[in-house]
Amino acid sequence: LDAIRLFGQEQMFLIGARILSGSVAAEQAGEVFAGLADVLIRALHARVEDDFVATHGRIRGQETAIVALGRLGAREMTASSDLDLIAIYDFDAEHPTSDGKRPLYGAQYFARLTQRLISALTVQTNYGVLYHVDMRLRPSGRSGPLATHIAGFISYQEREAWTWEHMALTRARVVSASPAFAAQVEAAIYDVLCRKRDARAIAADVIEMRAAIAQEKGDADPWDLKYAAGGLVDIEFIAQYLQLIHAAEVPEILDTSTARMLEKATRAGVLKTEDAAVLRPAVRLFHDLTQILRLCLPGSFDPKAASAGVLGLLARAADLPDFAALNAYVVETERQVRESFTRILRTG
Repeated sequence: LDAIRLFGQEQMFLIGARILSGSVAAEQAGEVFAGLADVLIRALHARVEDDFVATHGRIRGQETAIVALGRLGAREMTASSDLDLIAIYDFDAEHPTSDGKRPLYGAQYFARLTQRLISALTVQTNYGVLYHVDMRLRPSGRSGPLATHIAGFISYQEREAWTWEHMALTRARVVSASPAFAAQVEAAIYDVLCRKRDARAIAADVIEMRAAIAQEKGDADPWDLKYAAGGLVDIEFIAQYLQLIHAAEVPEILDTSTARMLEKATRAGVLKTEDAAVLRPAVRLFHDLTQILRLCLPGSFDPKAASAGVLGLLARAADLPDFAALNAYVVETERQVRESFTRILRTG
């Protein structure tokens, strides 16, 4: 655990240094941070499972998949992103007990294995914490089991999941699993996303959810790039909405990345060119600025209190001459994004 934390922190530092020096573009940083997280999760998954099997044995036909959602799933991570994960498993139902010296039964086996993995990622050691892990996107949220059987996952998504859970699923990506089980989980997710849906009902749910977030988090600060009216949440919700209502007829628009999905939606004709002209550069701008802010500041950004160095880095990331020009550009971009959000969702 110490060794993998040391490795992870060294790599995060190197990525951050390269972003700030300009040798790695901020737009690439999300994929680089996610690639590092993928490697660390796979390494820990394999090691934790080996140690667990040494004590509890295996269940016949056992399979486990670690699925990333949120920023990790979308490969849009920053230096301070949490890991949004769910665990899915399968086994031979006719032989549900493990064969080790301390056998466990079915669901209990996989719940404990998942808890071990979460602990390996989050426990404080001499080298600190590797990542914070959020499992709230699993079926039934906090009240649900830590790990979900593949059949239960499919049943929940088909019969019980809310619209926001299907929106989250548009960013789901298998990070660690055997090739065969990864394909099975990916196929299940694909089938859920490609169901035919009522566009008006989904639009109403998205609008209601966005209003609830604004009420809870506020949306008036233009430099709260995630939650501001016309910020990242608006763009992500547009992308997720378009996937849910069009994937049944145009499955090729599905993509965990917001930026790539907007490109696919434009090519497929499900996103109008005038909206694409606003949303595609906006998502790149907000991601680039967010990378710099997460590297330089521990909390929220106040332009009046920020150093000249930070303001200069932000302007450079947006390829603008100074912060005053950037500030005006951000405000105008958010205004246009909010107009697109309203136009697209209101016509749903």
